[in-house]
Amino acid sequence: MRMRKKRHGSERLLALSALLYPDREGAAVLPGEVFGPDRPLVLEVGCGKGEFITKLSLLHPETAYIALERIADVCVVAMEKYARSRGLGDMGQNGGWLAPDGTLYKDGAVWDIPVDMRGNVRFLVADAADFAARLPDNSVSAILANFSDPWPGKGDHKKRLTSPGFLAEYRRILKPDGVFRFKTDNDGLFDYSLETLPENGFRILWQTGDLHGSERAADNIMTEYERNFSEKGILIKMLEASPVKE
Repeated sequence: MRMRKKRHGSERLLALSALLYPDREGAAVLPGEVFGPDRPLVLEVGCGKGEFITKLSLLHPETAYIALERIADVCVVAMEKYARSRGLGDMGQNGGWLAPDGTLYKDGAVWDIPVDMRGNVRFLVADAADFAARLPDNSVSAILANFSDPWPGKGDHKKRLTSPGFLAEYRRILKPDGVFRFKTDNDGLFDYSLETLPENGFRILWQTGDLHGSERAADNIMTEYERNFSEKGILIKMLEASPVKE
């Protein structure tokens, strides 16, 4: 279901823009400049409303995360959720973002959040393929894709996040010991992914057709979509794969 357009969405995104990845469109992406050279980097492709990345980042403060979302109105929800989890305030009663010191940032005002308060996630409104193409080889420790669009229409397969074009970029940017983790409610997309991954230089490490009934259920971070699907009796599928480097 399409998200309703957010009121003052661009202003809300601007207020917390210190949490955006400082991307220079067209330029090479060098995450070490933002997070430091020694932190493992994880890329979430399609962060949605941010529940997953918010919880994951708190569990692993040693890891750096870039959360991609192509829809700005969805990304701003994720950023605000993350900001609240970090004690960075909340939305103002009459709009804007209210910082912990009582300062209200609205009408285009930007909060220059101190670096030591920004945590270990940076968000980015971007197309996954375009952004991944600008990342260095062997630079990413893990790629996460949860409940992506199955693109079931005829001729739409190339848009799937596990289509050969995407997998070629994932394989290039992942480290030799890196992993690709994928969750979906869609049987067709899961079966398709189980076929395309081995055909495009990946080894399947683990898979299940019922995540909530598997040995990994206890450690699973459930998203809002995942709860909705599960309540309808839909089984959640998951796989983990690693790149086969030449």
